[in-house]
Amino acid sequence: MQYICVLGSTGSIGTNCLEVIRAAPERFHLDAVVARRNWEELGRQTQEFDPRWAVLSDANQRGVVQADAFSPRTELLFGADAIERVAASPEIDTVVAAIVGAAGLRGTWAAIESGKRVCIANKETLVVAGPLVMDLARRRGAAILPVDSEHSAIFQALQAGRREDVKRIVLTASGGPFRGWSPDRLRGVTPAMACQHPTWNMGRKITVDSATLMNKSLEVIEAKWLFGLDDSQIEVVVHPQSVVHSLVEFVDGSVIAQMSPPDMKLPIQYALTFPERISGPSPRLDWSSRFQLDFEPPDPDNFPALRLGYEVARRGGTCGAVLNAANEVAVERFLSSTDGFGFCDIPAACRAVLEQHHFEPSPSLDALVRLDQWAREETWKWR
Repeated sequence: MQYICVLGSTGSIGTNCLEVIRAAPERFHLDAVVARRNWEELGRQTQEFDPRWAVLSDANQRGVVQADAFSPRTELLFGADAIERVAASPEIDTVVAAIVGAAGLRGTWAAIESGKRVCIANKETLVVAGPLVMDLARRRGAAILPVDSEHSAIFQALQAGRREDVKRIVLTASGGPFRGWSPDRLRGVTPAMACQHPTWNMGRKITVDSATLMNKSLEVIEAKWLFGLDDSQIEVVVHPQSVVHSLVEFVDGSVIAQMSPPDMKLPIQYALTFPERISGPSPRLDWSSRFQLDFEPPDPDNFPALRLGYEVARRGGTCGAVLNAANEVAVERFLSSTDGFGFCDIPAACRAVLEQHHFEPSPSLDALVRLDQWAREETWKWR
């Protein structure tokens, strides 16, 4: 039996993870659930799964929640310190890190420091502190397994050969809802338009990231640290059907791809069961029906966020923390629609803040945390 903690259990990745756990009760036990403030959904999860702990990271919810909404067998905790305590608990075998943004770093760090299996859906952890995180995992004997569909695909395809025989990896991108749009049309994009993804059902922030291609930019940085690659070995191709989740090309010219319907349950399950594969709730491709797969190069002129990812992957150091923080605030400003901050302002603001920060090639975790806060403040002021 594998005892699992899900950080971000009420979000898209978290609820998909619970479906995987629900389908295999003989293998998985949900021992802890963590959310920011959605106590109603968190309470329903405890009523079904009876976890040992439930945590609300927003301590202000302490006076709001109704205790009878939670299972009497679940201990309810509050605050960021409680997340770290639960993630590091010896009763937990596996932590699924699915809290969106830099807010997920502390819990993920605690789980890695405790030497656990960490199924990482929070790409920002590696974007912000990739070298530190991977070094900590090596020293503590923690296993970091990717949950992002693209990085899971790379991880699966890498099983076909030796790492030293990898020529390059190719991350696929759906292209979002604005593929092929002109710059003039992009300037008129509204939050409602940006939140309509053509193939994936995700939260608002990551859906906007997909629309700007910033999501792919962050994935380039994540892939560099996760797989120990040079940035020149990472490419991006637009694949609107979202069936081929990514590819690995080996030195002999063989290209290994991982394919499945656009659904997160398969990569979550693979991270939980690796190196085994088991039957599960993921949908299957229908090989009896005609379908086609299209691929095309991305347009970095119309979607400049992608260039930022390669620049940050090349420079390393403090750049990832600054880019991630600036993007989180820029997306928040765009979605709030209160100060005229537009869709095309997202990558522009990120570039401006990135260029004005004081670069450090080998920062400490404390330095990254300080720069994260600085970049957020600068992005709120950017005009």
